[in-house]
Amino acid sequence: MKTVAMYALTLSPFAAVGQKVGTLQTEEHPALTMQTCTKHGCTTEDKSVVIDANWRWTEDGKGTNCYDGNLWNDELCPTTQTGAEACGENCTVEGASYESTYGISASGSALKLGFVTSGANTNVGSRSYLLDESTSKYEMFYLKNREFTLDVDVSTLPCGLNGALYFVEMAEDGGLSEFENNNAGAAYGTGYCDAQCPHDIKYMNGEANVIDWVPTSANSGTGHYGSCCTELDIWEANSISHATTPHVCTVEGQTRCEGTDCGDNASGDRYNGVCDKDGCDFAPFRLGNQTYYGPGDEFVLDSTKPFTLVTQFITTDGTDSGDLAEIRRFYVQDGKTIENPTVTVGDNAYDSITDQFCAEQKSVFGDTDDFSAKGGLKAMGEVLDRGLVLVMSIWDDYDVNMLWLDSTYPTDADPSTPGVYRGTCSTDSGVPADVESENPNAYVTYSDIKVGPIGSTTSA
Repeated sequence: MKTVAMYALTLSPFAAVGQKVGTLQTEEHPALTMQTCTKHGCTTEDKSVVIDANWRWTEDGKGTNCYDGNLWNDELCPTTQTGAEACGENCTVEGASYESTYGISASGSALKLGFVTSGANTNVGSRSYLLDESTSKYEMFYLKNREFTLDVDVSTLPCGLNGALYFVEMAEDGGLSEFENNNAGAAYGTGYCDAQCPHDIKYMNGEANVIDWVPTSANSGTGHYGSCCTELDIWEANSISHATTPHVCTVEGQTRCEGTDCGDNASGDRYNGVCDKDGCDFAPFRLGNQTYYGPGDEFVLDSTKPFTLVTQFITTDGTDSGDLAEIRRFYVQDGKTIENPTVTVGDNAYDSITDQFCAEQKSVFGDTDDFSAKGGLKAMGEVLDRGLVLVMSIWDDYDVNMLWLDSTYPTDADPSTPGVYRGTCSTDSGVPADVESENPNAYVTYSDIKVGPIGSTTSA
């Protein structure tokens, strides 16, 4: 649950975005298989992975950077509306060397994302998407009345890191057909959006986000516009804590925002924007079960070893056309099925995400119930009908050090207050400079992705 933090992934010095396809570096998407299942069995399909355009080198076709360090090139991309439009014409987006530059490697059905990759430049974190067999469009997932299954390994992820796998309502072609200046599209990882309406997207809707650009780290910054869409966090985790969190928005698909619609914290508009930034999170530790998940065999689910997680999207009438009523989870580790924990919230017990759970959790925690206000699970189900893009990432948090996931947050609140104690990490943990220097070899692995009717993806 990204309660306050936008994506704040540290990028390499060449991590910028243009929208034309460059010729200085070739693009070779890592191959990745997934399985589509029926009640009769599963079929393996060949897919591939593409890194987000925000990580890529952009240049003018002759090797001059359009974005360098944390600033735009004043000549190629002036910080004006004219400059925003001209940047798309002046700049190209280049291909990627996935493993050597970004620490991304794939083998069979497994995708490994390294945290810090050192070379000519240092890259920290990454965000990638699953492409369909054409390699020019994102694989679209339609999850209502289905289950989504994968194996994860978060054993090396310490306090302050997040191996996040989730879905967002991006355009299938990355905006290629909608925006004139976007000639790169999904094949080059364009069109990102999420429920935080991030302002750090360097290029959106065919224009560079140069207006009001302010550096936020050595390699990144934020611009005038944000990029909003519904987000379904299947798995946000390190080895200490985890959460599953749907976020709904009142807009359809990727939507560029400005002003109040972005729901920015700085302007006091968090609950006035088009997206539910808090979401409705099922986080066992935060919900009071402190022995369910963690590193070691004393926990029910041992984060030092890989495991399978199965997420089911259950409708009111058990059909594809019914409204989404419940998001249910179970795990498999060492051949043993592990049910989601039952937690007590108020006067009721819950082991899944329902509208009643969300409303009662918000009430008990004293949180604003923006999830219900923006349509709850029914609204999420409508998005599942339209289709979602799979995002696979690893990141550290330059906003609040990932304390919302794995520590006491807010840090000045009483840990005994319901909803405040989220994990055992100290409140001074998660500082990106420390996490990056002390844990450069951390990684997350996502593997054996499967989708199919409920009950079809595992033998458990």
